[in-house]
Amino acid sequence: MSRVRTRPTRDDTCEKLFEAAARVFEEQGIGGASIEAIAAAAGFSRGAFYSNFKSKDELIFAMLEDHVEQSIRRNLDLLAKHSDLADFLEALRTVDRSRQDPLGRSPLLHMEMILFVARAEKRRPELAKRLRARRKLIADIVETAQKNSGRNARLNPDWTGAIVLALEDGFRLHRLIDPETTPADSCLRAITDLRRAIGVSSA
Repeated sequence: MSRVRTRPTRDDTCEKLFEAAARVFEEQGIGGASIEAIAAAAGFSRGAFYSNFKSKDELIFAMLEDHVEQSIRRNLDLLAKHSDLADFLEALRTVDRSRQDPLGRSPLLHMEMILFVARAEKRRPELAKRLRARRKLIADIVETAQKNSGRNARLNPDWTGAIVLALEDGFRLHRLIDPETTPADSCLRAITDLRRAIGVSSA
């Protein structure tokens, strides 16, 4: 008979540490959170933490990497089902944020972690990799949408990716500051309006 696995896998442990770290970061702040507190919140020992991550910074990088990977996978899955840009944008509106990773559920924590990493110049290249990955995702979506439309390409996918990502981050920050006048779907509404304007002007 095969043995039943009773010990968690590394992926299971990492997921629990990510969830615990998010809670501790939100309660104590990223700078003030200790490895001991994160491990305890996850139900692990300090040694269990160090068997997966060398430091709190490495844990933060892993959380950001996981968030980017999940976001890319989720959006590519949607694009496979909704290749038309209008349908894709509408599908994005229905995504259940509560089922996402900790950073997907908490835009404030996501932004705080980015700023925490960006404060140290030596860490910025790692952060830049994640930024470029997010831009490339949007560029791929734009390129696919243009091909499926059957029209001549009117947008530079790479530059459009940079613009859309800037819009997304900007609206995310605005919503954190002033949610009353910044709807949750502000970025998608802006993209839809721009798409319509481009379509009208080039007709």
